[in-house]
Amino acid sequence: MPYAIDETHDQNLKSWVESANDPKSDFPIQNLPFVMFDDDSSSCSYIAVAIGDKVLNLHVLEEQGFFDEKTWDELSFYGCSLNGMANASYETRKRFRTRLQDLLKVDGCDDLRKCEFLDSVLKDRGQVKMTMPFEIGDYTDFYASLFHATNVGCMFRPDNPLLPNYKHIPIGYHGRASSIVPSGTSIKRPVGQQAPTEEGGSPGFGPCKLLDYEMEMGVVVGRGNELGEPVSIEDAEDHMLGLCILNDWSARDLQKWEYVPLGPFLAKNFASTVSPYIVTMEALAPFRCPAEERDASDPQPLPYMDSDANRKAGGFDIKVEVHIASAKMREQGMEPVHLSTANLKDMYWTLAQMITHHTVNGCNLQPGDLLGSGTISGPTRGARGSMLELTWDGDPFANPPISAPGTQRTPIVLPTGEERKFVGDGDEIIMKAYCEREGYRRIGFGECRGIIEPARTV
Repeated sequence: MPYAIDETHDQNLKSWVESANDPKSDFPIQNLPFVMFDDDSSSCSYIAVAIGDKVLNLHVLEEQGFFDEKTWDELSFYGCSLNGMANASYETRKRFRTRLQDLLKVDGCDDLRKCEFLDSVLKDRGQVKMTMPFEIGDYTDFYASLFHATNVGCMFRPDNPLLPNYKHIPIGYHGRASSIVPSGTSIKRPVGQQAPTEEGGSPGFGPCKLLDYEMEMGVVVGRGNELGEPVSIEDAEDHMLGLCILNDWSARDLQKWEYVPLGPFLAKNFASTVSPYIVTMEALAPFRCPAEERDASDPQPLPYMDSDANRKAGGFDIKVEVHIASAKMREQGMEPVHLSTANLKDMYWTLAQMITHHTVNGCNLQPGDLLGSGTISGPTRGARGSMLELTWDGDPFANPPISAPGTQRTPIVLPTGEERKFVGDGDEIIMKAYCEREGYRRIGFGECRGIIEPARTV
């Protein structure tokens, strides 16, 4: 695993962009996530990094000679996409990160701070439109949280919550890349078939009644692999560019009717939302942690998914939060309500294991592909990453376990008196993620937002 803690992670580094020095900022100089943005001056999106409350336009910097030609060529930043850069080597990206910090830190190179065109290269984030940070060719969603899988399994199969393969392979399915949208895009409530209300009856048809979110992290694939050539567990992280927040919207009633025998279809392909910031593997180096320790009775991963490095540092200590604001709450100026907080480090399978298993059959990943972690849930009710779990009254991890049918639910009560067992029309779901560790600057992933619009007329 090549991503090491180095001088770019020094907590004492300060930027002359003052907002980046705020301890609460997601984007200090130690982060520098990649973004894409539009403004009124061009028909093409710009590649940038976020710093404090600003975005730094990398195209303008390159035009003005701030980067050496070799590094810029290796990053392949030409055009309106980050996908070319995804294929760059770790060494090239580290060299570029160091150069950016030199331009932005208080005791670094003064050329940028004093340049006459600073206003054209350093923009207020609030004054530009963030776009999709990369072009997604393929999308795979995993199911890597044992807590989430056990909760869902207990709702519908209380005597056998986990299927026999769960602890042997990272379970996943191939999703729909075309319906992945950037944060802030409104989501129309999906329409489809629902299970018959009585045995032998005909299915219903209409707007989804049980609309849900899933709090996930997305892995942006960097370097691809050739068809037929698997990625080893030792090399898996060299194929990751970075992480973003992912909300995998889910129509639970459609899913219940359609998922047998081939798994999710219309319940999942109507929309997924990603945050606009790609936090790089380099920035995440201080926030590595051991892979989730398995119960002594659990099977160990097969050799192709096991390594000392993965066991010692295959996890990521990333806190994830979900908030909700109904239309009525927003009209009354109320703050969003916090729903849950979980942590990516609690996942049963690591991101490296997901990539290795994904490619072991020879499947070729490509730069810009997106891999979803699956819903991130923890062992307590307050750490459940979906409404399906959050409002459910069962708890298989309590001592003793609390058994409850899948329909036994306690709604979330909002400050307006509104109740929610699932996501309602007009509701806005806001997801956040961030890393904290003593001795290092807090870094964040920004926000991932989406408002639910009513279904089309059927």
